[in-house]
Amino acid sequence: MSAVPVVTCPDCDGMTFTLDPCRCTTYGDRFLADADDLAPPREAYRQCEQCRGAGHVAYPCHRCDRRGRRRAQLVVTVANLDTGAVASHQVVPGGLDPHRDPAGRWVVDLASRVRELAATVGAVVTDTDAPSLWLDRQWRPDLPAALRHELEAHALLRADHAPWRLVLGRSTSAPTVDPAARLARLRALADLLLLDLVVEARRQGVGFGWAVRYEVPGSPVPSGSSGRWRDLPEALVDTDVADALTGLADRGRAAPARLLRPDSPRPPAAPTVDVDQLERRILADCVDPGGGDELPGAQALWRDGRWWHTTLRPGEPVEILAEQPTGQVVRRVSVPVGRGYHPPDPSWLGEPVDWRPCPDCRPHTRLRACDCRLGGRIADSDCPHCAGAGLRPSALRCFTCGDSHRLHRAVLVTVTDLRHRVVHLTWHAGTPEVAPLVATQPNGRPVVQLPDRYRLGSWAAVLGARPEDLADIDGGHEIGKDLRDGYVTLPWAGADPVGEQVRDAGRGTGAGRLIVVAAPPDAPPLAELLRLALGLDLALVVGVYDLRHNTGDPLLADGLRWSVEVQPRDAPVLPDDLPYRPSLAAALASCRECLTDAVAGAAPIDPAVPIPRPWSGPRGILPDPEPDLLRLAARHAGQAVTVRFTRAGCAVHRHDDDGVRLLARTRDLRGLR
Repeated sequence: MSAVPVVTCPDCDGMTFTLDPCRCTTYGDRFLADADDLAPPREAYRQCEQCRGAGHVAYPCHRCDRRGRRRAQLVVTVANLDTGAVASHQVVPGGLDPHRDPAGRWVVDLASRVRELAATVGAVVTDTDAPSLWLDRQWRPDLPAALRHELEAHALLRADHAPWRLVLGRSTSAPTVDPAARLARLRALADLLLLDLVVEARRQGVGFGWAVRYEVPGSPVPSGSSGRWRDLPEALVDTDVADALTGLADRGRAAPARLLRPDSPRPPAAPTVDVDQLERRILADCVDPGGGDELPGAQALWRDGRWWHTTLRPGEPVEILAEQPTGQVVRRVSVPVGRGYHPPDPSWLGEPVDWRPCPDCRPHTRLRACDCRLGGRIADSDCPHCAGAGLRPSALRCFTCGDSHRLHRAVLVTVTDLRHRVVHLTWHAGTPEVAPLVATQPNGRPVVQLPDRYRLGSWAAVLGARPEDLADIDGGHEIGKDLRDGYVTLPWAGADPVGEQVRDAGRGTGAGRLIVVAAPPDAPPLAELLRLALGLDLALVVGVYDLRHNTGDPLLADGLRWSVEVQPRDAPVLPDDLPYRPSLAAALASCRECLTDAVAGAAPIDPAVPIPRPWSGPRGILPDPEPDLLRLAARHAGQAVTVRFTRAGCAVHRHDDDGVRLLARTRDLRGLR
């Protein structure tokens, strides 16, 4: 493999660290500063806790990872997921083909190279993910070669945060998304889950930013501009169900909790609305009919089978004080945005849910329960963190309430397959239930098990899903064993088990609602990812942990745990790399989501070692290794097994108490006995 140019890091001049102005110089020698008052000249804060008044702080250079040298190389790889074909292009100084852009600057268009590679492997790509490299203004074709190459190296270094770019495609183009069909799908799901669908336009400079999202009724308008799409059709094309649900709990954390009446009569759904018509109506609402100042934006809410339109109007300014790491306090003035019109409550909302303030945090502060109070203990008067107050500042969310600052007396649980089936449950604290003792924690706390109606795993079976497929709809996090099987650890004997279940399920939710999806994630086949990893000449590392012998033990993890990752061929198997995904589909979906980042991270750490340039033709689909992996896991039940698949074969490792042990090297798992 030929050598690549290695140049001195221009960010630190080869010193491995940078001497940058301290953050305190942004606000000058003031303890209390206004965020908008940044008039130069800037000076250091004499009592700064970071620079001690010097005005400069030394930071390790993150661009060269404290090596002082960087590799002037960029590799773009295109892979066809349907055939396994891979083609790569290397960009190094002297190999660029720049042209002038309309502004007269010299630019290297790597998107055209990606299209050429895609044609080579027979793939259709939609997202090239290839940057355009702008050369320094000093660059000219008639400069001496050494100077030209130096300037080209600097252009490459500006893009070396991801020195190996992977672009994925398929043999045929993906079906185009119809904005009207996507909007109809989002509306139908809002009716199914009893949520609001919000379509919003916010002013951004001379234009508008659009956003499409779900909210629980009563959620405040998010601060700042939340939309990043130029028009509504573009926002709908790029916003699927998972995107619209992301952040649902954060948006509804301050919304009041209300009981649900899913069987209440509702008005008939309005006829299909043309997307352009909806867009024009929202834009028209952004204009103040009174001729005053321009409004911040407007919204359309889908609720109770119809669209409700409202303007967005600025509220009263709010002063916010923020402590800085320098010891200074910065004052910011925020102007919240609210709805000019509040639609009537949906017919499916019932009575308010009772609640009490959280005892372990304070609203509008960073005070959280101190560690000295863990386990229900009384605050330690000699505690070095809280001095007996029981509360201490923390950047983490309150573990008790998830920063909702409320402990509700009921939690509203929705289990759905995201298609047409849904179950709405309400768990009330204080409900008398027969909960037999099933175990005792090492600290003596009793563990009880609630009946089937409190076990989400039982409701998953009703919807035709497996318990291991249960996940929080906001972010896809696994539903833990306690909620899945109805296990509750009581703080003391005789405590209310349903109340403890309600507090656990409702922690950090929006309006006291926990929405769970009971369906396997959309994941590629294991054999497809294996073929891709081999085509890239990398390793596909699959881990499996057979804990099925723990089934029925509330104190131990059970089931099968999986992990799937793409790593460099020679990366070691670490003892702490244990599988933790609840299913193979979840592990495959995670691997696919992080694939481009994993390939970028597979670039050699040593800048003197070139980045690989994989190139391979189509290859047949490989046999599915899942049955052999299950056989291996069962043979070593209770111990994690990690298998590294490479072009040279596979290596089987077992995680023992004293580290990782290599069990075998073989061409394929089928020959391993």
